[in-house]
Parts: sequence; structure tokens; C-alpha cells
Amino acid sequence: MYDLLIQQATVIDPAQSLHARKDVAFAGGRVAAVADGIEAAEAATVIDGRGKLLTAGWIDLHVHVFDGVSHYGIAPDPHCIARGVTTAVDAGSAGADTFPGFRRYVIEASATRLFAQLNISSQGMISQEMGELLDIRWADVGKALKVIEANRDVILGVKVRLERDRVCSEESGLRPLQLAREAADAAGLPIMVHPQLAWADSLDDILALMRKDDIVTHCFHGFPVCGILDEQGRVREAAREAAARGMIFDVGHGRGSFDWRVAEAALAQGFWPQTISSDLHRYNVDGPVYDLATTASKFLQLGLPLDEVIARVTAAPARVIRQPDLGTLRVGACGDATLLELQSGEFALRDARGQARTGSQRLMPVGVVRAGQVYKADG
Repeated sequence: MYDLLIQQATVIDPAQSLHARKDVAFAGGRVAAVADGIEAAEAATVIDGRGKLLTAGWIDLHVHVFDGVSHYGIAPDPHCIARGVTTAVDAGSAGADTFPGFRRYVIEASATRLFAQLNISSQGMISQEMGELLDIRWADVGKALKVIEANRDVILGVKVRLERDRVCSEESGLRPLQLAREAADAAGLPIMVHPQLAWADSLDDILALMRKDDIVTHCFHGFPVCGILDEQGRVREAAREAAARGMIFDVGHGRGSFDWRVAEAALAQGFWPQTISSDLHRYNVDGPVYDLATTASKFLQLGLPLDEVIARVTAAPARVIRQPDLGTLRVGACGDATLLELQSGEFALRDARGQARTGSQRLMPVGVVRAGQVYKADG
């Protein structure tokens, strides 16, 4: 009756407010049954899930996987699906001029389900030496719209990085954000903004140009310009108002964009991120990020309950990317799942500045189901 059965794992599915030991069966690439007991004889393949957690397949809202073209790019499958992430969103590695190749050679060739934020710069994030918006002429709204229209099944929004000098010239100022806004509005899509060190007085200036469903990634960065905290260490009122309006504050850990002290201060004031993402790329895959599971484990250390952490890598990002078939193990949903161990011990967890905290728990993916079949790296 079933292609695959995982027995007696602790199922955590915040989309259904479910946290209980269950059997979960898959058939035809979808979740076919969730019950207290399903006979092993009813399934072609059976996995013993006792002592493990079973969640919907994890979703990483911010990665860079344009391997071989973008200087940030890493291969998606060894770093995403092999580490528990069945769905990932590339955050602007490709622009209008480079997206066709990204789709053909990465999105369509990967076992990891991939979506993308299209960079407002038509070249995308190709060169480490030359920022994609140092010349504002790269921000071509017309080109972006043509590529979006041809790829609406995989392009979810428009990405813009605002970092001064390295990415954006002083002459361009916040013009790239305005152009990203123009393109996104014309396409009926949200924007994702990398705000730190922008040519702005504060994060307030950026939030004023953003709307419901837009994403502020790197929300806990520790840079002195355009951070979530004001000069007194308080969460900016504009950030609270933006979240209340439906704007998404995303972690986007990265190589330089997660600071323990900022996260601790924000969470202590009741300001939680809606989504936890890794910003995994070439320069942090060997530390301090490693993978999404390590980033999620840092939020256990910060005091978020386990179910809240799982929600921010399953149900919440599924809502953000408007994919109701993902992020849940309800019957009929896409048959993606992540099997994990919640390990206890002492684990060194470092932020993007090298500051260490010792965690007492960590999440460790030990199995992945993609479209109802056990994923194996050898195919």
C-alpha cells in the first residue's frame, strides 16, 4: 500500500500543531498516512524512527548555490538535501543575464528543490572584486521583468544588496532598492533586502520602502549601520511596526551577518525572527555556518523552544514562499521529510564574529525523504 513507512518517530509538525509519536507513510510522492500504528507489512520500505524526530522537509530561505559561476556558489545537493534541506531559495546569485544558465544547469539538475530570488543586478553576484551594483546601470528593471515572466514557477521575488562600497557605490545610494521595488511591484512579487552598511542613516530608511511580505534578511547582523537595534540597544520601533505590518525578518546567518549579542538582545525584548536561514555559501560552509541544522541549533541555545525552531525551518518559510504543499506532513502534502537526532552534550557554536557559546543540544539530520523516497547521495 505504501512506498515508505517511518515508524514511531516523534513527529513535529507545527503547521498542524502536532508533536507526538506517530507512524508516517508515503505513497506516490506524497504523505499518505499519519497514524498511531501502521503495519510494517503495508510498506515496501520501513525505517525505524524510534528515538528520532521527524519533521517536514526543511526549507532554507537563503543560500547561494550558483556553483561554478558566482564566487559565492556551492553545489546544492551535498550542502542542502544531504544535510536535511529538501527545499532551498537561492538569494540573488543570478540576475537577468545569468538566470537562464542558473535554471538549466543548477535548478533543473539538482535533487534539492530550488527556487530563486532574482538579483536586481542583471549580472548577479559573479565577482568578489566588483560589486554587482557599483554601476547602477546593472540594475535593469526591464530585463528583470522579462526573466521573471519567463520563470514565474521558480522566481519568488527580487533580491537587492545595499552594502556600501563593496556592493553599491555612494552615487547609487538607495537607488538599487527603489529599482528593486519597482521591478517587484510590476511583477507582483516581494523583495528580499540585504540591509547592512547601506547608504542610509538607519534601518528605518530602508523599512520605509518595504511592504508586507518583503523580507529583511541578516536581521541579527552586528554592523554599526542599519541594524535592528538603536543606539541604546533597543529593538527599533520601525522594525516592530514593520513586523506588525507583515514584513518578514529572516536570520540569514552568513559569514558576517549573525551576532550573538544582537540576537540575544532582540529575543530578550520579544523580537523573534519569522524564519531561520543559513546564507550558506563558499566562504562559510566550513564554518561558522556549516549547514542549516547548525544555524537552527543556535536558536535552541538562544532559548527558542524546539517546536518554534522547527516551525521556522518548515511551516514558516513555506508560507513565505507561498508553497502550501511544503513545510508540513499533513496527509496529501508533498512527501518531503527530514529525520533528525536531538543530541545532548557540549557543542561549540560560533557566530559570524567568532564569538562562541556552548550549546547543550544540537539538531543532527540523519535521513532525508524527497518526494516519498529515501534520498541517497549516490542517486
